[in-house]
Amino acid sequence: MTRILIAEDEPHISAFVRRGLESAGYEAVIAEEGDTALEMAQSGDVDLLLLDIGLPEMDGFEVLRRLRGSGSTLPVIMLTARTSTHDTVEGLDAGANDYVPKPFTFEELLARVRSRLREATPRKNYLLSRDDVVLDLLARRATVGGREIELSAREFTLAEQFLRHPGEVLTREWLLSEVWGMNFDPGSNVVDVYVRYLRGKLGHDRITTVRGAGYRWG
Repeated sequence: MTRILIAEDEPHISAFVRRGLESAGYEAVIAEEGDTALEMAQSGDVDLLLLDIGLPEMDGFEVLRRLRGSGSTLPVIMLTARTSTHDTVEGLDAGANDYVPKPFTFEELLARVRSRLREATPRKNYLLSRDDVVLDLLARRATVGGREIELSAREFTLAEQFLRHPGEVLTREWLLSEVWGMNFDPGSNVVDVYVRYLRGKLGHDRITTVRGAGYRWG
């Protein structure tokens, strides 16, 4: 799953952005200080950085300069309440890929995230396909036999897990953890409900029930 780092010290903004990204099917993590953000950005475990300028310990400009100085090509979108031309130029000159002034609408931010990820990722790495089912992991689109199918964020993430593990038996416990981030609850039937939804959209014969174990693609 695409992982996005939100470097933002205002909790209400970071929480708002995180909820939106997760609803769109991305994984999001938060860093509230500049030095922490730099360390996480250099770890290789994130695919894009949303970087606020006004961070404690180390401001966003310095984070970006050090990140680029280390040779990283991680896509970076700067977020800031500063709207002067000087700040915009400084951010872009330091190596930012994009610049979004506050306040912003989440729809605009999400469009910019998708665009920067598309530029940074070779096409073969964000198209996932099995048989005639194709998932575009950046655009969050699914097609079956060339026909686009509307999937919710959870349905898309569930389909992604099946396509990444064809022929493997995926337990309800594992799916609940990977797709919903929840510990196993023997009384929950959410996995079964969403598998039923997915079968209705992708084809009933694609996902096999393995009694007493879980589900398998194919």
